[in-house]
Amino acid sequence: MHFQMFKEYDIIVVGAGHAGCEAAAAAANIGSSVLLVTMNMQTIAQMSCNPAMGGIAKGQIVREIDALGGYSALVSDHSMIQFRMLNKSKGPAMWSPRTQNDRQLFATDWRSRLENIPNVDFWQEMVSGIVVENNQVKGVKTGMGMTIHSKAVILTSGTFLNGTIHIGEKKFGGGRAGERAATGITEQLVELGFESGRMKTGTPPRLDGRSINYEILEVQHGDEDIQGFSFLDSRKPEIQKNCWVAYTNPKVHQMLQSGFDRSPMFNGRIRGIGPRYCPSIEDKIDRFAERDRHQLFVEPEGWNTVEIYLNGFSTSLPEDVQYKALQLIPGFENAKIFRPGYAIEYDYFPPTQLSLSLETKLVQNLYFAGQINGTTGYEEAACQGLMAGINAHLQCTDKDPLILKRSEAYIGVLIDDLINKGTDEPYRMFTSRAEFRILLRQDNADQRLTPIGHKIGLASDERYEKVKNKTASISNVLNFIKNLSVDPEYINPILNKLGSAEINQKMKLKKVLSRPGVTLDLVIDNVPGVADELRKYSQEILTASEIELKYDGYIQKEKEMVDKMNRLESVILKEDLPYLEMPSLSAEAKEKLNKVRPATIGQASRISGVSPSDISVLMVYVGR
Repeated sequence: MHFQMFKEYDIIVVGAGHAGCEAAAAAANIGSSVLLVTMNMQTIAQMSCNPAMGGIAKGQIVREIDALGGYSALVSDHSMIQFRMLNKSKGPAMWSPRTQNDRQLFATDWRSRLENIPNVDFWQEMVSGIVVENNQVKGVKTGMGMTIHSKAVILTSGTFLNGTIHIGEKKFGGGRAGERAATGITEQLVELGFESGRMKTGTPPRLDGRSINYEILEVQHGDEDIQGFSFLDSRKPEIQKNCWVAYTNPKVHQMLQSGFDRSPMFNGRIRGIGPRYCPSIEDKIDRFAERDRHQLFVEPEGWNTVEIYLNGFSTSLPEDVQYKALQLIPGFENAKIFRPGYAIEYDYFPPTQLSLSLETKLVQNLYFAGQINGTTGYEEAACQGLMAGINAHLQCTDKDPLILKRSEAYIGVLIDDLINKGTDEPYRMFTSRAEFRILLRQDNADQRLTPIGHKIGLASDERYEKVKNKTASISNVLNFIKNLSVDPEYINPILNKLGSAEINQKMKLKKVLSRPGVTLDLVIDNVPGVADELRKYSQEILTASEIELKYDGYIQKEKEMVDKMNRLESVILKEDLPYLEMPSLSAEAKEKLNKVRPATIGQASRISGVSPSDISVLMVYVGR
């Protein structure tokens, strides 16, 4: 009798990092049966690098995940030890929420949320390969020789595929400090015709907080107003922990340079390309030799530990060099190391081999999400996991995939960039990558995406009702402001203080608010009758209304650009167009179009190397 331990699942998710957790939760919450396979049940949702979520452009992504019905924001809020809204001195398109988190609490909270989803099963073991029949995935093979069947597979292998850890001249296999690498998958995928590459990332030493002299460091407090990430009313901490800022100096740099001859970065042992925007400390002093100091952030790892993460000191230098250089930083003269920094090299698959749903072009129902696609960052990984989970479920139920446009979400920008431009260095999201960033703000992610999340059954009714109420409230506030005229006697004192020209007759409040420096708060505090009407709304509603009002011209301009873009997006390109035989296309365009096979003219226009004149040729070809 054949012993069958597993049922056939709808979806198997391989790897339980940020991408895998979001993928499993999303697919299961909209109705798929999911098996989450991980090499170690104790490291589900591990923050392998810094104990923080969000930051510039990444904070917007976390809010978008939340708006669609994912879990990253709720977990981050629940485990935060400090909250800051970054870039408040800039325009609202740049405001980015960031939390400092308790590393253990973050992982524990994620695991318990997953365990509370009835459709998610768990299995602890290494996956050594996938089962493919007729170019379609049918399940996975495990290290112990089991075959588990499913309709779809999502690979979220992080830094584990043939992972190699480097510390100075030492190197050993591993996917993360203290954990073994995963083998077998890359080799099989390459045999199936996939192209693979190597990337590297690094992490700083972890320090004993008791050995640091905080007195001479610059303190960094959290915001008084803790907004958090989630649009639901999530739990926020009563108190916050401080972070600190420290600086390197020429002596530190000299000490680090003394180890360059033994550094795997400089003697050719590391071949993978590292992240340009999160370079190691040796990279920084090599590339920016003119700077005599670099900023370091001293970040606590949680509520109940003395462990410290030294952000900005990522390194793969020998341990003795790390130690000596650290002790030359003011405040770190007596620093003790819990574990040295290291670099890790791992396999990735250039993401041009995927379609916009994150399904591979070569093997049907096989999805890639996270660092396997060449991205950096928990947030970038989590949003890909979410989309892969949603799309694997939609595919299993014969529905069209959910593709977010560049004008709808940073998630749309990220996936579109990866699929159309590919990446040969670890990809990181920035606000500058989005053409429509005034539309893609962190404050309106719920208005943009919750209706979409609700329609596919992922965002709850509670979320949907909240968004409808928010939109109605903003509309009420805007109508009140547009219709109210204010007296010079109340407005002029405000304008005088700001050095702005006085008004000599009644003026619409909308017009007064469009002046630089005039805020809704100032008006509410100084103009009779306004407070009674507006203070019944939350600060969130008032801030959102003020942004809509002050940036109205820019918002309208971007909306027009989006309409223009969307017209190109609606021109479909057939799967089998003979690009190589179109004489008017440039040689590069022929090659790139033939490789990527874009679904629409809009997608074709964003492939690097495809020029506006090539697009005109295509438009003529499809009869436009």
